[in-house]
Amino acid sequence: MKNLKLFTLSLFFLLIATVNVNAQKATNPFIFADVPDLSMIRVGKVYYMSSTTMHMNPGVPIMKSTDLVNWKIVSYAYDTLGNTDELTLSNGKWDYGRGSWASSLRFHKGIYYVSTFSGTTGKTYIYSTKDIEKGPWKLTSFKPSLHDHSLFFEDDGKPYMVYGTGKITLVELKEDLSGIKPNTQPVTIIENASLPAGTGAGLPAEGSQLFKINGKYYIFNITWPRNGMRTVVVHRSDKLTGPYEGQVALKDQGVAQGGLISTPEGKWFSYLFRDFGSVGRIPYLVPVNWQDGWPVLGINGKVPETLELPVSKGLIPGIVASDEFTRKKGDPLLPLVWQWNHNPDPAFWSVTKRPGFLRITTSRLDTNILLARNTLTQRTIGPASTGTTLIDISGMKAGDQAGLMLLQRKFGWVGVKHTGSKKTVVAVSAQNGTVTGEDVPAGQQTIYLKARCDFENRTDKGYFSYSFDGKTWKSIGEPLQMSYTLPHFIGYRFGLFNYATENAGGYVDFDYFRIEAK
Repeated sequence: MKNLKLFTLSLFFLLIATVNVNAQKATNPFIFADVPDLSMIRVGKVYYMSSTTMHMNPGVPIMKSTDLVNWKIVSYAYDTLGNTDELTLSNGKWDYGRGSWASSLRFHKGIYYVSTFSGTTGKTYIYSTKDIEKGPWKLTSFKPSLHDHSLFFEDDGKPYMVYGTGKITLVELKEDLSGIKPNTQPVTIIENASLPAGTGAGLPAEGSQLFKINGKYYIFNITWPRNGMRTVVVHRSDKLTGPYEGQVALKDQGVAQGGLISTPEGKWFSYLFRDFGSVGRIPYLVPVNWQDGWPVLGINGKVPETLELPVSKGLIPGIVASDEFTRKKGDPLLPLVWQWNHNPDPAFWSVTKRPGFLRITTSRLDTNILLARNTLTQRTIGPASTGTTLIDISGMKAGDQAGLMLLQRKFGWVGVKHTGSKKTVVAVSAQNGTVTGEDVPAGQQTIYLKARCDFENRTDKGYFSYSFDGKTWKSIGEPLQMSYTLPHFIGYRFGLFNYATENAGGYVDFDYFRIEAK
């Protein structure tokens, strides 16, 4: 009996130790938020990563990590792409789902390069800097827009890009990167990059990322066979121009599109992402082993839940963060976690007119919240997250609508509508229209607003509530059934907004934005 007790006690401590060890490991997804189209480099012991944020500005976020798991936004490649009606939400036009797409991040001879492309402008963009965290960035751009390209510097310093859908093409660039090299022709180096995954490709291979490792060239692509799942395909060659041979590298849970990264200790990982409902496209790390000159992804072909990497400290404040809108001398006007929906109009927002508050002033009349300028956004994060704000509504004019939203095509928001005779609490969604709550009491100048997101197991529900005192909260409207839509092509965002339907010039003051994660 004594031996049985000792055995039971030993087993208990072994289980505790096992749980504790697992608790210290990183888990997938390593970022439970919309960070798609990853491109990653390591410079010494520091990793940098770029991603896609489409119509959000500033654009092409640059993130930094020292352990591959914990990331912080440190820069953006640009403030705005241009000034067209689509980019400025003018004359009824918008640029949802477009802007800039998949970027390519490189470090060559002491210079950092980020390249991207835009269906809006029809251009390819290359930004360069000696200091990736502080800038400044130098821009070169040219036509055409090279789809899902990968910037590549050969050992002799010559610059190239590989790009395309289905058919993968190689072009040599001018030495100054200002365009395709004159008197050269694009060369098809892989005729059908989808072929290793089967002949019935629903989404032809794209998302090219090119690497040279131990003298061999490797091109990573994503393809999506019809009635199948998102699949990683890798091609390799002894020459840049080919011929290339290909094989399926990973087919599990739809985790795909990305490339390779090594640690200073010589371990290899593949950085990829997965479509995960309304939160967006979320990044995964997959261990890589090398076999006969091929990268072998996953553990027995599967994406592991845990990784032999440091545990995550969470996405707050590196990827998203609360903001009291209080600024000290020398502080940036907005922390890097914030992005504007389309180009902002700097004349009509401020964090200095009323210190400690974000003021959004209307400059024109709009018919739709998706057309409203100066909507300030942050990512939502999984598995669940809540955004809360307190706004002063005393400066609103008749016809103004202001509040806190969950931004996607199938949007929802909670806030205040000023009808002229009164101010009323409302919940508005693309699917259910307007639900009218109670009138704001006479003399009440502030209102607390809350939006809660549940992404666990793709529940994809949004909930809205409000309070007049910050203590007693009231739900309003039906739960929002959130849905990732291709026209917007981005995960849901928390958004602070104010727009006019009758009279321009009204304003609201946001006291703070606070985000909490489950």
